[in-house]
Amino acid sequence: MTEPVNVGFLGLGQMGGAMAERLLGKAFRLHVHDPMRSAMERFVAAGAVAHDSPKSVANAASIVFACLSSPEISLSAALGPQGVVHGSAIKVYGEMSTIGKETIEQIAVGLESQEIDTIDAPVTGGPPIARAGKLTMMVAGEPTAVEIVRPLLAMIGKEIYTLGERPGMAQVMKVVNNLIMAANMIVACEGLAMGAKAGLDAGEMLRVLKAGSGQSFSACEILRRGVDGTFDFGAALSILDKDVMLGLREANALNVEMPVIDQARQVWHSALEAGWGDQDFTTILKVVEQRNGTLVRGKTSS
Repeated sequence: MTEPVNVGFLGLGQMGGAMAERLLGKAFRLHVHDPMRSAMERFVAAGAVAHDSPKSVANAASIVFACLSSPEISLSAALGPQGVVHGSAIKVYGEMSTIGKETIEQIAVGLESQEIDTIDAPVTGGPPIARAGKLTMMVAGEPTAVEIVRPLLAMIGKEIYTLGERPGMAQVMKVVNNLIMAANMIVACEGLAMGAKAGLDAGEMLRVLKAGSGQSFSACEILRRGVDGTFDFGAALSILDKDVMLGLREANALNVEMPVIDQARQVWHSALEAGWGDQDFTTILKVVEQRNGTLVRGKTSS
C-alpha cells in the first residue's frame, strides 16, 4: 500500500478527539465520524470531512482508526449494519479503544472476511498527553499492516510497543496497565486521606511521595488533579470502571486470582452506583474523602 491519501477516525471524545487532532493538517485528508455532530465541527473547520456513519468513513479512507467508549460500541462501529466492514476503501482498521481481548478478536475475524487487516492499538496516557503527541501505544497485528500504520501512530504517540502478530495481546497489556493504575489510585487516595485527617497538607504529601519510594503516576500525576481541586484529568469514572471489569474478566478466564484488585474494583463500582460515573475519574478522591470524613486538598506543583 502506498502512503494514504485519506485517513479516517471514529470517536472524537476526550481521548479520540485529542488523538485525531494530531492527524489534522498533514499530507492526507482526514475523515471523521462521531454520533455528536458538534464534536465534528472543529475538525471540519480545520479541513476534515465529516461523515454520518463508520461505513461512510470506510468508503473514503484506506486506513481507519477508532477510539470508542465500550466494547459494544466498538463492535457496532466495526461489524454493524453501518460498520466499517461494509466500506469500499478501507484496508486497515486500527482499534485504539480499550475493549478487551475477546472483542478485538471478534472484530479481527469479522474484518478478515472482507480482507481488512485489524491492528489492536490501545493507548495510555490521558488527553493532555494525547494532545502533546506523547502517548504510550501498544500494538499487535499482522506485521506488514503494523508497518503501514506506524508513521500515523508516530504522529499520535511517543512510544510504540509491538506485542504480537495477532490482535489481542495489546488489549491484554492495556488492561494489565489499567488494573495496576486503578488499584494504585485507590491505595493512594486512602493513604492521602489518612495523612490529611492527621493534619498533613495534601500538596506537601504529594511532593514527598514524588521524591520517595511511594511515588506513582497515579498519585503524583493523576490524583494531583484532585488534590488541587480541578478534577480534570480527562476521563470519565465509568470508563475506568469498565476497564477494571474487562481486566478482571480476563483474569477470571485465565484462572488468575486478584483479591487486592477486586477490592479496589468494589470502590470504583460503588462510586459508579452512587452516580459519579459521568464525573472525571479523579473524583474517586471525593468518594474516599466522604467515606473517611476528611478533605484531601493542597497546593500542588505543576
